[in-house]
Order: sequence, then C-alpha cells, then structure tokens
Amino acid sequence: MKSLGLRVVLPITLLALLLGLALGGLAAWKWQANSYDKQLAKQYEDFQRERNQASVAVLDWQEDEQEKRRALEDRLQVNDETHYKELLDAQQLQDRLRDRLATADLRLSVLLAAPASSGSGGVREASGSSSVVHGGTRAELDPAHAQRIVAITSDGDDGLIALQACQAYVREIVH
Repeated sequence: MKSLGLRVVLPITLLALLLGLALGGLAAWKWQANSYDKQLAKQYEDFQRERNQASVAVLDWQEDEQEKRRALEDRLQVNDETHYKELLDAQQLQDRLRDRLATADLRLSVLLAAPASSGSGGVREASGSSSVVHGGTRAELDPAHAQRIVAITSDGDDGLIALQACQAYVREIVH
C-alpha cells in the first residue's frame, strides 16, 4: 500500500508541479507582454509627438515663407507702380516738349564754338534780345532736328527708368 500511495502521490505532485510551472509561465508571459505593450505604446506616443512637432514646425516655416513672399510681392507691386508712374510722367513731359517744339512755342538752340560765318549751313542764328542764356553766340535748331533730338533723349530717359526699375527689383529680391 505504501507503494500504491507513492505511485499516486508522485504523479499528482508532478501534475501539480507542471500545472504550477504552466500557470507561472503563463503569468510571466502575460506580464511580459503587458510590459512590451506599454513600451510599444510609449514609443508610438513619442513617435506621434515628434511627428506632430515636425508637422507644426513645417507649417510654421511655410506660413513664415508665405508671409515673406506676400511682403515681397507687395513691395514689388509698389515699386512697379512707382516706376510706371515715373515712366508715364517722363513720357508726358516729353510729349509736351515735342508739342511745344512743333508749335514753335519753344526753340532749341546750341552754343556755337566760333561765330557763324556768312553761310549758316541750315542753322538760323538766335535773336540776341530774347536769349536767356548768357555767353557766346547761339544758333537755333531746325524744329525737325529738335524733334529727333528730343526723341533720342526720350528713348534714353525710358531706358534709364527701365534700368532703375530692374535694379530696384533685383535689390528687393536679394534682400
């Protein structure tokens, strides 16, 4: 009977030991899985936080760049308007000058290096009494020649105004 009791107790003890090991292993497995889940959840939260911070930083940068672009566009618009007005004013002044030359309201004259000889070569001598320029002898230009001179200077003025506009544009872009 003693051997029968030992035969029954031994398997029960082994069964209890195996059951204890299985339950302990299962508990350790669940605890470890829970611990890993917490670590993964924390890593995921950290990752999401970093992504959100990066997104906010990119959006802030983009907004700053858009504000800079809007400010630059506004400055360029003001510069364009200013230079357009300067060009328009210069063209109107040149048109008035051409009109005054065409109607003989205004005459262009040049200062002669030496007094004109008896042959004037197509250049009339300006009258001395109406001259406002003090100094040497002056000769009045033919109105057609005066018109061509005004046209040439007009083109030069237009070019200078366009050059100033380009330089201002480059200055605005660079700064």
